[in-house]
Amino acid sequence: MTQPDALPPSPDPTLPTRPLPLLLRWLLLLFAVLCLVMGLIGVFVPGLPTTVFILLAAWAAARSSPRLSAWLESHRLFGPMILNWRNGGTVSRRAKWSATIMMSLCAVIVGLTAHRPWLGYLAMGCMATVLVWLWFRPEPRKTDA
Repeated sequence: MTQPDALPPSPDPTLPTRPLPLLLRWLLLLFAVLCLVMGLIGVFVPGLPTTVFILLAAWAAARSSPRLSAWLESHRLFGPMILNWRNGGTVSRRAKWSATIMMSLCAVIVGLTAHRPWLGYLAMGCMATVLVWLWFRPEPRKTDA
């Protein structure tokens, strides 16, 4: 008895196996663009996360727009972050330090400007929790080139 030919594995196992309806693809594309804009704003605005929005944009683009997805994956800044996350949820040491520095700066700003101290403490507690989680994420393996 012969085995039926197996289909080659999908490059991203989280992608759907059949095409999504047109309306859903357009909504996902709109979501991807919105997340990308928010991520770009987050590069310049302290306290607004960049990484989360870029990863959400990559997720939505992979399901709605091969062109936008390819652009994000080949982007000089965003591409490595997206590929690291897809390859086991890894986060580079440089990204961890960058997040630590930016969140520390934001904590100082929040501490100095919070109208209610408990709101400042709540925000700082959330940032500290995220940093602990982030530092426990694995780092990508170094490849010998």
